Amino acid sequence: MRRTRAAALALLAACAAPAAGFDLQGHRGARGLAPENTLPGFQRALELGVTTLELDVTVTRDGVLVISHDTALNPDHTRDAAGRFLEARGPAIRALRWSELQAYDVGRLKPGTDYARQFPDQQPVDGARIPRLADLFALVKRAGDDHVRFDIETKLDPGKPDEAPEPGDFARALVAEIRAAGMSARTVVQSFDWRTLRAVQEIAPEIPTAYLSLQRRFDNIGAGRPEGSAWTAGFQYRDHGSVPKMVKAAGGRIWSAYYDDLSPALLAEAKALGLQVLVWTVNDPAAMERLVAQGVDGLITDRPDLARKVLEARGARWR
Repeated sequence: MRRTRAAALALLAACAAPAAGFDLQGHRGARGLAPENTLPGFQRALELGVTTLELDVTVTRDGVLVISHDTALNPDHTRDAAGRFLEARGPAIRALRWSELQAYDVGRLKPGTDYARQFPDQQPVDGARIPRLADLFALVKRAGDDHVRFDIETKLDPGKPDEAPEPGDFARALVAEIRAAGMSARTVVQSFDWRTLRAVQEIAPEIPTAYLSLQRRFDNIGAGRPEGSAWTAGFQYRDHGSVPKMVKAAGGRIWSAYYDDLSPALLAEAKALGLQVLVWTVNDPAAMERLVAQGVDGLITDRPDLARKVLEARGARWR
């Protein structure tokens, strides 16, 4: 009993200690403050001093890697060349050439939408376009920032194979772009579709992979589904018994969990397996405080400004 109590006290002390080298990731740049996945949004995140720029990539018809969360144009923040918001889901990015994509403005949220209500502090930047991944790398180089990292999510859906390249081709194109920019040492590739992560591990073992998971919501991509998931590259919950064990078996170095799925027991299990643990997407300061206290290695947030206040109050270090 005495040994158990001592161990518990040591754990509590560790949880209360400031995080060292905490990974503060700006989700889609700083989505709560500036248009998502745009150069102005990434610039805002850099100004806030994030450790990592989190972003999403997909591929145009002519093979250009572009930064977009959606594989088709989103009417909640997309206007046509005449300045009119799209009435419905627009064309797939995979169906458009890079030059055609530049006709669309993604710098303002559509008033009256649930999306706009979710981010009342987002400041519009009219004229913002969907950028290329190469444009972001160039922005960071121009800023002289040789520390900020990149967490790049591949956007593809096993149920919609026409909206993205085949996973191996996607991984090869992304790795080539990262290497061409000299950013291999500063990049993590993440995905809900674990097939691209397995391909990256084969092609570029020097680039860490982060395995995104979601168990309580959006059941079509739930890694923890007992009946299995098409998103997890054949690594199924029924065979391993937990998502951290699935990530470890798949060869991942980082588990990126939906923050409300993470329990202290799962966090401890992941740490025992040697995994780093990130949580997404955390915008509530109380939740940030709880997760930092529990010992996560980093968090992905739309509000890096609020996260900074939480980390500063705890004496935590990042960057």
